[in-house]
Amino acid sequence: MAQSIHISTARKILQSPDPVDLAFWTKDGHLIELKDCVALRYNFRAGTHNVKVLSSREIRTIRDVCLYKINDMTIFL
Repeated sequence: MAQSIHISTARKILQSPDPVDLAFWTKDGHLIELKDCVALRYNFRAGTHNVKVLSSREIRTIRDVCLYKINDMTIFL
């Protein structure tokens, strides 16, 4: 059975400088998986994280409520 964590625990994991693997939904419903990401900035009011993919140096903005998995642990609200 897969381990699951609360969204607040996932936010704490993203605050650490260690790289993580993320899976999240886009606004059109596609599931995207990113490997080796580092969270750069957290916007509390908007509920978003800016993450940087280390391999491609791509920076993405991800809404917290759209997060599905972090390090192969399912996130629940």
